Amino acid sequence: MGQLFSNTPNNEDNGNLESSFTKYFRKYKPETKIISEETTRSIELRLKRGDIQGANSVISDALKNIDNAPINIAVTGESGAGKSSLINALREIEHEEKGAAKVGVTETTMKIDSYKHPRVKNLTLWDLPGIGTMKFQPKDYLEKVEFKKYDFFIIASSTRFTKHELDLAKAIRIMKKNYYFVRTKVDFDLGNEEKCHPRDFDRETTLNRIRKSYLDGFRESKIEEPQVFLISNHSLSDYDFPLLMDTLIKDLPAEKRHNFLLSLPNITEAAIQKKYNSTKQFIWLDALKDGLLATVPVVGILKDLDMDRLKNILNHYRDLFGVDDESLMAMAKDSQVSVELLKKKLKSPYLLELKEETLGGMLLNCLEKFASANGGPLATGLYFRKTYYLEFHFLDTVAEDAKVLLKEAYSKK
Repeated sequence: MGQLFSNTPNNEDNGNLESSFTKYFRKYKPETKIISEETTRSIELRLKRGDIQGANSVISDALKNIDNAPINIAVTGESGAGKSSLINALREIEHEEKGAAKVGVTETTMKIDSYKHPRVKNLTLWDLPGIGTMKFQPKDYLEKVEFKKYDFFIIASSTRFTKHELDLAKAIRIMKKNYYFVRTKVDFDLGNEEKCHPRDFDRETTLNRIRKSYLDGFRESKIEEPQVFLISNHSLSDYDFPLLMDTLIKDLPAEKRHNFLLSLPNITEAAIQKKYNSTKQFIWLDALKDGLLATVPVVGILKDLDMDRLKNILNHYRDLFGVDDESLMAMAKDSQVSVELLKKKLKSPYLLELKEETLGGMLLNCLEKFASANGGPLATGLYFRKTYYLEFHFLDTVAEDAKVLLKEAYSKK
């Protein structure tokens, strides 16, 4: 078993290390990578030169930046626009839950409120007072809400964007910040339109008419036509919400992309896959960092496996992908089925309940799968701790479980 790995990288292996790294990270589109192009080139260059210490240092710094980079999202707009509902939806929290943003038919946000994401510690959503309220006039709005600390602004409306909101967009652009116009409550508009015109109602025609009315308003105000995202806070998988998320991911700096991706609600298989791809990149970088300077060969299949660490890793992924016990209980309640019945459809809850010989076989399969997909650890001249192979397997299993639950949820609907 130990012969699968070399003890120390040699000159020939350095070239293979560079080739393996390049092959892996170049397969991701720039807008989905969690490290910048500059960082990617820096790692490649050091590996090519055989500067293992330098490559290790660059990767370590990149991982620290990803772990520590804060993401601050400002949500603003006129009162009644659905700002608080949008924040709750982004955090996957029901309005009645503890810590939810207050929702009401009148202006409930008269001060700046911050809401941490329940699973992503570095992500904060800010519920800003409605533009034009007595305490926050447009002329000094941005200064009062401390615009510099936000990565971008989401400007929400449930009717038409007012002069206040258009003036705000102009000011944000001058400040060189990104903003995104979001039209909420389109499900209500479609419902009302269908009731009023049941015979000739057409969903796409209605949505296009709503979008056009906004674009006409921008033209009249001499604002370059931005993209308008039509969404429903109660049905995130419909309309433009997935497109909004893709746009935010693309526009964020690479080091902030990973944590934002982890916050994506599991509303489509594509969203789960994006979260999976991001997490896989992070594990790969972490494993590579540890493997570059490793000199200890693998000894024995299960020896030195830290079972407590493995349990924490598995629970972390189950939590991130919404297949943890608490999420299963909530889904079982909504679907009016037992938790045990739901669990029977999944694999991740039972991964560490296996007998030792079964776990050893699983590790062997993980090693062989990784070797097949990546040219083999021997080819790269690096050593990954055995934990990492199981970590990749945990991630694969949890992501597939998340897709199973998504299908289950849609079948109930």
